[in-house]
Amino acid sequence: MRGRWGWWYRSEFARVGRVLTDLAAGGTDGGFGGWIVLLRAALGAVALVVLVGGCGAESGTSAGDEPEPTTRLEGSVSSGSVTTRGPATPVTTIPPYGTPAPPSVTVKAVPVTTTKEVVEVRVIPFKKKTVTDSSLPKGEREVRTVGVNGTRRLIYRVTYVNGVQTGKRLVRQEVAKEPRSQVTAVGTKVEEPEQSGGCDSNYSGCVPIASDVDCSGGSGNGPEYVDGPIEVVGSDIYRLDADHDGIACE
Repeated sequence: MRGRWGWWYRSEFARVGRVLTDLAAGGTDGGFGGWIVLLRAALGAVALVVLVGGCGAESGTSAGDEPEPTTRLEGSVSSGSVTTRGPATPVTTIPPYGTPAPPSVTVKAVPVTTTKEVVEVRVIPFKKKTVTDSSLPKGEREVRTVGVNGTRRLIYRVTYVNGVQTGKRLVRQEVAKEPRSQVTAVGTKVEEPEQSGGCDSNYSGCVPIASDVDCSGGSGNGPEYVDGPIEVVGSDIYRLDADHDGIACE
């Protein structure tokens, strides 16, 4: 309406206002003339509404034009008075100077808590056992059963808050594999020297078994004596072969 129709719209609006004012001053008691004036005012109002609608449809609103503010008069005609009523005006309340601003609202993030079960495997060391065996020479050791470690499963419930571990609790545990003990045998058998008829087996003749044996007729002090010659077939434990030729008590 700011273009070619602006001036016409304002003149028509002023004319309708004058008609309504004259009608209010003259009333409807003037006879046929009063009715004519009333009819003209009504037709003018209808024409104004139609014209305004057509103008808006033809002209439209471009990006650079601002729409003309429209004021609609609503009137009621009575005997000598006209009442006009315009659109309501919005009221904006401004707080007094110095009024503190409303407190800011801090939004706290809600922590995300999750739990899951974690399985850990632990080794169960095998035990060692020792047994005696009289069939083995004394002090000899022999592993009879090889030891094998076992395993144990530990189930924990782990708690996380925002992805960070905050707790760990043992729920249960179970033996996945039993360990096997290692068994070692230790011999206790004592070997005794063989004796043949009370004669020492290191000599071919019968040399008695004693704490010491000397040749008869010699300078030895016994307690046992033997007559020679005697062949040494083993170790000369009594030192009877003085010249080490293999023949003792020559």
